[in-house]
Amino acid sequence: MYDIAIIGAGVVGGAIARELSKFDLKIVILEKENDVCVGTSKANSGIVHAGYDPEENTLMAKLNVQGNKMFDDISRELNVPFKRNGSLVVAFDDGQLEHIKKLQQRGINNGVPDLAFLSKEELIRQEPAINSEAKGALFAPTSGIIDPMLLTISLVENAVMNGAECLLNFDVQAIEKTDSGYEIISENKRVIAKYVVNAAGVFADKIHNMVSEPAFKIVPGRGQYFLLDKVESGIVNSTVFPCPTKISKGILIVPTTHGNVMVGPTAEEDSGKESLDTTEEMLESASAGARLLVPSLSAWRNNIRTFAGLRAISDKDDFIIKEADDAPNFINVAGIKSPGLAAAPAIGLHVVSIIKEMGLDLIAKKSFDPIVNRKLLIEMTKEEQTALIKENSLYGRVVCRCENITEGDIVDAINRKVGATTMDGVKRRCRAGMGRCQSGFCGPKVQQILARERNLPLEEIVLEKNSSYILIGKTK
Repeated sequence: MYDIAIIGAGVVGGAIARELSKFDLKIVILEKENDVCVGTSKANSGIVHAGYDPEENTLMAKLNVQGNKMFDDISRELNVPFKRNGSLVVAFDDGQLEHIKKLQQRGINNGVPDLAFLSKEELIRQEPAINSEAKGALFAPTSGIIDPMLLTISLVENAVMNGAECLLNFDVQAIEKTDSGYEIISENKRVIAKYVVNAAGVFADKIHNMVSEPAFKIVPGRGQYFLLDKVESGIVNSTVFPCPTKISKGILIVPTTHGNVMVGPTAEEDSGKESLDTTEEMLESASAGARLLVPSLSAWRNNIRTFAGLRAISDKDDFIIKEADDAPNFINVAGIKSPGLAAAPAIGLHVVSIIKEMGLDLIAKKSFDPIVNRKLLIEMTKEEQTALIKENSLYGRVVCRCENITEGDIVDAINRKVGATTMDGVKRRCRAGMGRCQSGFCGPKVQQILARERNLPLEEIVLEKNSSYILIGKTK
């Protein structure tokens, strides 16, 4: 019997689990895939939004602004790259200028600090590559960028370090109410918990409907991206937005914490809960949107990867974070679209407060450890590198030449708590395969290391999901 079961190991589920692991509770995280951060959280822009975009007096606005303020401490504790690079919303005509001034006022009302309107001259001086036809921009210096995959992994890892369990390949098939709580059923396992937190992303409505009458609907929206080579690093320093529309924030240009640049996302409604295809048509629209902001940027020329992610868009106007009406102790955390990443730490706090109000006794752990110790060899000083290689020769063998990732880094990523079990799992944790060649050179070696460390045949090492086999047998 668990005190709390959290369904979904994305950034929101991870943030909730970490906050709850600060208390003397028996917690389990249930994830349908073979790794954490395999859904929306892995295909994320990585933007820690300032908080001027959500409508005033919404839960979305409150948690965005509160969450944004928490990232300095969280990124330091979890050893996740984070930078407050600021964001710009660029206007190209008088109507858009009026709109960004409304955004500025909304941000002020939401409690966003230091928002500033930049004239055309100030904008070009700050970002010389911006289209010279721009009329001005809203600048939000508290906006930031983070590695969203490593953040999610580290949140779950830290929760597990502090006593939570994480059950992978647990695809919830049914949930039954019991006298003491809920029995959560997968194909070959059952979990009983007093409280359930539904953080299942695009599947949150499906999970809710297992215990309650339908109360909301999640319509997945697909967004397609380019990931550009590091030769484009520095083309912009801030995250650059166009003036938003009712449908989306538009095509963005986003520097990453690792020196790449992302372009996107597109906005497609009701794309299907598993639809992660990319299309030439939509990618071309992303490329065109980027050229509007920065004419010298060519998304196609320096592209090293295209990918798609899904937004969990609900039929409500706000985040859905509350107890289900006819299912006591079942808490929905649903419709967490952008700015869900920025709000995630505050969502964790909010869910803890809801559970406390429900009557669960929350006794703080004296032993809670907030720190995740992780550092790649390339991030160390020369003295640290020399000492580590002397201690463990695996750190002297570079496997991924694009990102300078060593065999020691990869072995650590595999053997950590909630460690990598797949090729993409290694990539998310230590960036092996994340560079220009996208595993073209290092992929076979990473596969061999995974097989060795997990004591499995090469044929059983998959790229991502359980069916994504790389090798099926010998040819000779």
